Amino acid sequence: MTQELIEKSKKYLWLPFTQMKDYDENPLIIESGEGIKVKDIDGKEYFDGFSSVWLNVHGHRKKELDNAIKKQLNKIAHSTLLGMTNIPATELAEKLVNITPENLTRVFYSDSGAEAMEIALKMAFQYWKNIGKPEKQTFISMNNGYHGDTIGAVSVGSIELFHHVYGPLMFESYKAPVPFVYRSESGNPEICRDECLNQLEQLLIEKHDTIAALSIESMVQGAAGMIVMPEGFLSGVRELCTKYNVLMIVDEVATGFGRTGKMFACEHEGVQPDLMAAGKGITGGYLPVAVTFTTEEIYEAFYDDYSTLKTFFHGHSYTGNQLGCAVAIENLRLFEQDQIVAQVSEEAEHLHKLLLELKDMPSVGDIRQLGFMCGIELVKSKETKESFSLEERMGYKVSLKMRELGMLTRPIGDVIVFMPPLVSTMEDLSSMVNIMKQAIDEVTRSEF
Repeated sequence: MTQELIEKSKKYLWLPFTQMKDYDENPLIIESGEGIKVKDIDGKEYFDGFSSVWLNVHGHRKKELDNAIKKQLNKIAHSTLLGMTNIPATELAEKLVNITPENLTRVFYSDSGAEAMEIALKMAFQYWKNIGKPEKQTFISMNNGYHGDTIGAVSVGSIELFHHVYGPLMFESYKAPVPFVYRSESGNPEICRDECLNQLEQLLIEKHDTIAALSIESMVQGAAGMIVMPEGFLSGVRELCTKYNVLMIVDEVATGFGRTGKMFACEHEGVQPDLMAAGKGITGGYLPVAVTFTTEEIYEAFYDDYSTLKTFFHGHSYTGNQLGCAVAIENLRLFEQDQIVAQVSEEAEHLHKLLLELKDMPSVGDIRQLGFMCGIELVKSKETKESFSLEERMGYKVSLKMRELGMLTRPIGDVIVFMPPLVSTMEDLSSMVNIMKQAIDEVTRSEF
C-alpha cells in the first residue's frame, strides 16, 4: 500500500512550490499527526519544524479545535456570505476587531493570505476612486517582499526567483528598499534603517500624488529568508505614509496570531495600518480562513446607494465558511486561556540562546529571529559572506538530512527556516535545534 500511494502521488499530483523532479527522488506522504509531530505512511515520526508551513499553533489533533468543528458540523457546514452572514462569521469578526490595532474596525473574509492581500490592494485602489481621487492608482512595494501568488499579490512582490517569469502579467509598482543588515555594506542596523527610510521618502516626495498605497510585511520578510527589520523601520514607514497621504497595507499573514511574540507583529512598534491582511494561524492551522481588516474611514467610502456603484465587487465562494470561523473562535479562546502570546515571548528568549549554539559553526553566516520566526543562513565563507552556488543546493540538502533525523522544514534557498508550533516546549525546542545542528554539521562538514 505504501509504494502504491507513492506511485499515485508521483503520477497524479503537482505540488506547490515544488520541482517535481525533486519530489520523485525524495517522496513523502503524511498520514497523521499528534501534538507537534506528524507521521508518514511508513510510521516514521517527525517534528513539525515549520508548523506545516508557518500556520500550526496548538499542535495537531487538538481536542478543543476538533470538537469545535464537529459541533458546527452538526448545524451547517457552509452557507454564502454574499448579501447575508452567519453566526460564526459574525461572532469571529467581533473577536478579531477586539484584538487588532484599534483603528481597524471592519473584517472582510477570504480563504488565503494571497486573497487577503489581493482584497487589500483592490480596496485601496477603489477607495481613492470612490472619494474622487482616481489619479492615486499605483503602489509601492518593498524589495524582497512577498505577499502571495495571485497576480495582484505578485505585482507588489519583489522576489526575483518567484516573480520574474510572470513579469508580463503584472502591473507595475514602485520598489522601495528594506534594511537587510547582514548583507548591507555597513552592517549597522541604524544606518541601514535610515538609508532605506530616506530613499522611501524621496520616492514619496516625487510620486505621492499618484500612489494609492504601500504594501509591507510586518517586521519580518518571511519568504525573502526571514529578514528581520531593524527597530524603528516599520514605524518609520507608517510615519511617511501618513505624512504623504498614502495608505499603508500591512501583511500579517505569516507574522500574525502570536508568531513573533505579539498577537500581531506591528504591535512591536505600535503601528496602526490602514489595511491589514492576516491568515495562517487564525484557525490554529486547521482550515483555510483569511481576513482583510480596514478602518471605518475606508469602509465608509464604499457605503452609499447602489446606483453610485461604490460597492466593493469582490468575493469568494467559501468566504466566511462556518466550519473555519467556528474553529477560529475556539482558537482565539485557547490563545487567551493558555496565554499563548506570552508563552511565545518567554520561550523565544530560550530559543535565542539555543540558536546561538549554531553561531560558531563554519557554515552559519547569520541567525535571524523574531519570536518563533527563525532563519539560519548558510554560507560558503563566513568571512566574506559568500553564498553557496545554486547547484550546490546546500539548504535543500540540510533539510533532507533533517528529515532523515526526524524533523520537517523547507528551506528558502540556503536559509534554513525554523518556525515550530507555538505550543512547543523548551524541551521540544532543544530537541529540534539539536537536529538542525547535527544536520548542518553532517552535510556541510566536507566543505570546510
